[in-house]
Amino acid sequence: MLSHIAQTKRVFQPFSGLADGIAPGLLICGLIAGGCLVFRTLTGWQAVSPLILAIICGMLVRNLSGVPKAATAGIGFSLRRLLRLGIVLLGLQITASQVVALGAPGLVTVVATLAATFLAITMVGRWLGVDRQTTGLIAAGTSVCGASAVIAANAAIRGREEDVAYAVACVTIFGSISMLVYPLLAAPLGLDAMAYGVWTGATVHEVAQVVAATFQAGHAAGEFGTISKLARVVLLAPLVMILGLTAFRTARGEHSAGAAPFPWFVLGFIAMAALNSVVDIPKALEGLAALASTFLLATGLAAMGLQTDIRALKAKGLRPLALGAFGWLFISVFGYLMVRLTGL
Repeated sequence: MLSHIAQTKRVFQPFSGLADGIAPGLLICGLIAGGCLVFRTLTGWQAVSPLILAIICGMLVRNLSGVPKAATAGIGFSLRRLLRLGIVLLGLQITASQVVALGAPGLVTVVATLAATFLAITMVGRWLGVDRQTTGLIAAGTSVCGASAVIAANAAIRGREEDVAYAVACVTIFGSISMLVYPLLAAPLGLDAMAYGVWTGATVHEVAQVVAATFQAGHAAGEFGTISKLARVVLLAPLVMILGLTAFRTARGEHSAGAAPFPWFVLGFIAMAALNSVVDIPKALEGLAALASTFLLATGLAAMGLQTDIRALKAKGLRPLALGAFGWLFISVFGYLMVRLTGL
């Protein structure tokens, strides 16, 4: 009997060592993420993204008190593994029928706005002299879905923690401005519920910001805003795939020695969206998956913050912020023009 117990211990010993190694950092990241979710629940501020709060709290911990060396492995695990698992589960919030409900004009508006914004930010970033990694992350966050797009795109772009933090800061600042300003512009711009919802969903950065900005204009505007925003989220998968295949090609078209690996987790995202489109998932389970996705993403961003040195952010200067401002203005204006051109 004792020999069997000893053999069992030897079998599970490597896994025990792994758990012991990642436990301290995992605990710190999880506590930060959980605290941010509880804060939003207690305050009722649904427009406040726990993802943004998590990276801010992580940065404060790193730069004010420091991070113990024993937490390094767990922080890395949260950043590499849990973050990607959260993106995979994000697919369960999307169905094909939701995207189709927009109709051709809505879909054209969303796709054209995303593509034009990404290309415009990329070109202007090069002109401003902003490094390629930061430019790509700001372009992804602005054109697709804020912080989630930044961290997903970074799997292909492979920027530093400072690059990701700066990009997240940009999409947070300008997305928050849109959330406050857009409701004031609906009437002056002559937008009805559908046009306003599609415009907001196609141009505002974070999902929570879209919900906050559109439901102020009524339930119909809120529904169209949410659907068009989710259509943008669907496009995250092909964007990251394209970045994984092309972002680090050399001028001759061949991969450099530091080429990024293909972001396979995006296939998991697509699989979850496909599953949600063909299987009637119970609302309770769907809500649980959404909560789990948010928690995992917040845990990963807490890890990102715990690895970010604010001094490195200052060293990047104001050019990336100017690029983020350009992207915000471009997507807002271009999206409005598309709404008018498509006759929404």
